[in-house]
Parts: sequence; C-alpha cells; structure tokens
Amino acid sequence: MNKHVMLLGLSVVGLLSGAAAVAADQTQTRDQTQTRDQTQTQTQDRTRTQTQDRQTVGRELMTPEERQQQRAKMRNANTQEERERVRTEHHEKMKERAREQGKTIPDAPPAGGMGGGMGGGMGGGGPR
Repeated sequence: MNKHVMLLGLSVVGLLSGAAAVAADQTQTRDQTQTRDQTQTQTQDRTRTQTQDRQTVGRELMTPEERQQQRAKMRNANTQEERERVRTEHHEKMKERAREQGKTIPDAPPAGGMGGGMGGGMGGGGPR
C-alpha cells in the first residue's frame, strides 16, 4: 500500500509540475504576443504619420481646416495639369509659411504628387 501511495504522490507531483510548465509557457506566449502587438501598433503609427507627412508637404504648418481644403482642391482638380498647379501653388504657400516660422521644407513638391492618393478611397491623387 505504501508503494501505491508513493506512486500516487509522485504522479500528483509530476502532474503539478507539468501544469506549472504549461502555465509558464502560456504566460511567455501571452507576453510575446503583447510585445509583438505593441511593436506592430507602433510601426503602424509611424507608417501612418510618415504617409500623412509625405502626402501633404508642410502638413505640420497647416490647420486641420487648411488640410481639408487642400484635399478638396486636389479632389476637384479635373486634369493632371490642374492638380500639378494646385500642388505647386500650395507648395509655394507652405514654403513662405515655413520661412516665416524659421523652418524649411524642400524647394520642390514631392515627385509624383501626393503619394498613392488621398486615402479613404476618395479617388484623389490618381489620373481621372
């Protein structure tokens, strides 16, 4: 009988050790997942900011209303030439504003316009 009690005790200890190992693995997996998710969120935030900055030169020099107006002007431009004119006028205005604030922006607007479009599926930035 002592043998059976001893075997039963060892079995219980073994099961508890296994359960503790599984719990530790789950905790490690959860921590790794949280770290990965945080890193992914930070990367997405940086990418979103870089995209917004690339889309509108001088973006940080503009109020939200001015950004909205500029996007509307670009959306309403019917030809590539008109979009280029709107983009150039805006860029000159932002260069002047930057100069007034002691900042600098590139001398020319970004090549190819405002990135891959205006975002949100509004159809801006591409040929019409």
